[in-house]
Amino acid sequence: MSWPLFRYDTPMIWIAHRGNLNGPKPEFENNPDYINEAVGKGFDVEVDVWVLRGDFYLGHDGSQYRIDIEYLCSYPLWCHAKNLDALVAMRRAGNIHCFWHENDMYTMTSRGWIWAYPGNDVNSDCIEVIQDDAWPDHLAGGCCSDYVEMLKNDSSSSV
Repeated sequence: MSWPLFRYDTPMIWIAHRGNLNGPKPEFENNPDYINEAVGKGFDVEVDVWVLRGDFYLGHDGSQYRIDIEYLCSYPLWCHAKNLDALVAMRRAGNIHCFWHENDMYTMTSRGWIWAYPGNDVNSDCIEVIQDDAWPDHLAGGCCSDYVEMLKNDSSSSV
């Protein structure tokens, strides 16, 4: 299958869901070391952020890994606020790429991207969330997946 990689002459953004590159690994997801591996391979990473009693944490279902706010500013992260305190603190920081969603069809990130919940139409202003190893829509500006490395490699070899 061949599909274009470019949106207005800009490469597609490849986002590792919670740091996953080639399939879900719940035991490693949102771990800063795991995230750093994905970033080291050239991927952006979607992370789950909590703020509890003024401290920042990463973790999907709860606060697992305490981090400094500087960590959220220093990497190509797409920070999914998991509670109101996290959303407010990241918005106030001003330089953290963040968003909030649950089952919304679409939500807007703090940097103007449209985060599209799986199964919804997308265009070049959207990040398409892929729940399995299906091909992203060729119209999307970016793809967030647990299989992002495989998808990126497959797309490069088919162009």
